[in-house]
Amino acid sequence: MRTLVAGVDSSTQSCKVVVRDAEDGTAVRSGSAAHPDGSEVDPRHWWSALSLAIERAGGLADVAALSVGGQQHGMVALDDTGAVIRDALLWNDTRSARAAADLIAELGGPKAWADAVGTVPTASFTVTKLRWLAEHEPDNAARVAAVALPHDWLTWRLAGGADHADLDTLTTDRGDASGTGYYATRTGTYLPEHLTRALGHGAHLPRVAGPAEQVGTAGPVRLGPGTGDNAAVALGVGAEPGDVVVSIGTSGTVFAVSDTPTADETGTIAGFADATGRHLPLVCTLNAARVLTATREILSVDLDRLSELALSAPPGADGVVFLPYLEGERTPNRPDATGSVHGLTLATSTPAHLARAAVEGVLCGLADGLDALTTAGVRADRVVLVGGGARSAALRAIAPGIFGRPVLVPEPAEYAAEGAARQAAWTLTGEAEPPRWGSARTSLYEADPTPHVRARYAEVRDA
Repeated sequence: MRTLVAGVDSSTQSCKVVVRDAEDGTAVRSGSAAHPDGSEVDPRHWWSALSLAIERAGGLADVAALSVGGQQHGMVALDDTGAVIRDALLWNDTRSARAAADLIAELGGPKAWADAVGTVPTASFTVTKLRWLAEHEPDNAARVAAVALPHDWLTWRLAGGADHADLDTLTTDRGDASGTGYYATRTGTYLPEHLTRALGHGAHLPRVAGPAEQVGTAGPVRLGPGTGDNAAVALGVGAEPGDVVVSIGTSGTVFAVSDTPTADETGTIAGFADATGRHLPLVCTLNAARVLTATREILSVDLDRLSELALSAPPGADGVVFLPYLEGERTPNRPDATGSVHGLTLATSTPAHLARAAVEGVLCGLADGLDALTTAGVRADRVVLVGGGARSAALRAIAPGIFGRPVLVPEPAEYAAEGAARQAAWTLTGEAEPPRWGSARTSLYEADPTPHVRARYAEVRDA
């Protein structure tokens, strides 16, 4: 009788649950449920969605282990009874941009943060949201007894910690902890003084579990430590040192599994940890797949037609540039920016030119991230393209020219949930490395480099 494991991806938009064979990763069944829109959400919606997604995936009666992958950075503030104090501020909530700037200055500048944490915080980071809370909702801030991340809170609920208000049983992993701003990736330790500086007082933090550690049970189901969504994707695609993963979902991320940490004082690279004990230097853009969604809504076309339009225009869209800062931007750090289109003429005011410029705008921002990683000495032997945006034929075809190298595209899958399932299987074995599951089928895309496209984009970006 085969052993089954489950992986959860509790993302910004939805909760996905996949059930896999623990030995070889063969798909068995899956389920999903939607999350509400917005940049702040009552965590109880996550719990309801997880419960429904598990039900739609056939339940957990025959599942041996489960791990939760979750959106990074979200601030779940708990009082001393374990109750959620206010709606969680999510990674894409930029209201704490001023708090980020203040915290950077107070500690002595970007280099001080990069040296201490491995990352210079932006409005996405949990530590900045705690400062915002202290400044704008001091009564709520005074009640904070513990701070958790989305995946921490869901794992805690599954393990029954919330039923007993047992804050001491909160756990996290180094991958997700490394996105808070109060965890030192290089040393693997919390920096409680950073939390106190932000919140105004100390608070309980989840224990950082080992990569394959069992952190509790949900009935007979063993619970793995879980991790942040990007670290889960890295596990899901089987990324190893030398691989660069470009994930195009709600946000766009460029990250690489690395044996050594980074400390980028420019703030471009977040020096995260991964879920295996290694490092995951990462560059993130706030605007990715939803730029394509917004563009097709403007043009009143579906995604397939958007691709046809984009591919019918020449590389560079005859000088039209779409800066895709529709929700502000994290890289470059422009939280108050808005989207803009440049270079329109009578001849280029066509649906095809706008479609091409939108696809190229998303990709150019991600290519800037790839350049940052390689400049920092991170190996980039191959590029793996995943995420909902990778379903776009235009994006797949245009990406190699923008990135200047071949691109591998695995068959579509819920890779964050797949990675969480692989971690759950690892929890069962307790071995030094996660189990090796069969690789997904991949397609190779190649194109002539188009440096003029990136040069024109940079000219507009920096104007």
